[in-house]
Amino acid sequence: MTRLALSGATLGAALILVYTGMMAAADGITKFIAGGYAAPQLFVLSSALVLLLSLAGARADAKGPGLRVRSKKAMAIRAVLTVIASLAFFQAFRLLPFADVFLFIGLIPLIAAALSGPVLGETPRPAAWAALGLGVGGILFLMPGGLSGAQAGHAWALLAAVSGCGSMLAARAIAKVERAPLAQVFWPNAALMVVMALALPFVWKPMSLTDLGWVGAYAVALFAARYVVAEALRLLPAYVATPLMNLQFVWMVVIGFLVFGEVPTLGTWAGVMLVVGSGFWLVLEEHMSRPRVIPAE
Repeated sequence: MTRLALSGATLGAALILVYTGMMAAADGITKFIAGGYAAPQLFVLSSALVLLLSLAGARADAKGPGLRVRSKKAMAIRAVLTVIASLAFFQAFRLLPFADVFLFIGLIPLIAAALSGPVLGETPRPAAWAALGLGVGGILFLMPGGLSGAQAGHAWALLAAVSGCGSMLAARAIAKVERAPLAQVFWPNAALMVVMALALPFVWKPMSLTDLGWVGAYAVALFAARYVVAEALRLLPAYVATPLMNLQFVWMVVIGFLVFGEVPTLGTWAGVMLVVGSGFWLVLEEHMSRPRVIPAE
């Protein structure tokens, strides 16, 4: 491996670490805001800031595709599913311990891999279904009494995982036919802001400057994380980057303990081991199944 390739891989890994920290921070702010404000208040204000950042990015890259998108149907589906996932995750963070929600976040790439065949017409992968089965088994560790022990928070988190997966598949469908990264950020957030604005007058509460600052920090962290992960995936193969993203659980445990005084249960740790392990198995299987290129003599 050349020094240049090594430095690129090191930078990519560092960016993944930054990405997981940003996403965990954004999730932590979501849980904090959920304790005192309704979802529309967070999402209207943060989405407005994300839209401004997206517009600024489009203006800075005048020669790029900007906010234009040809895949209007797929973008509409992505926007609707993003609204559902955002609301569901907000409710899940309000009702469940911080680290427990990670198990459902960890299911999203597994569900996406399993459904990429029937939804996107890609080659079906039996290992993806097996990995998803292990991940679902990990979720059951949150409910020692079985499904009868499921709570409203688990239902919200599952809805968030399924709709978040659908949004991811729609994003992949768009990316297969056109490159529109800013549009992929702009239009779902525009839909989120419009929908939540309809409910905002009924739930609005005055916010302190400190809380407004937290909302601003949430928007910046979310926007920056999505930009950083795009750059990281340019430098690292997906089968390397995906397992590194599981570092988000470590951040969530630390934030949950320091900020919310939460200590993960043994069931949470066992569930995370199954979810993360199934993710590692999936990306390893993907890497091993790739055809190897033999260099010419």
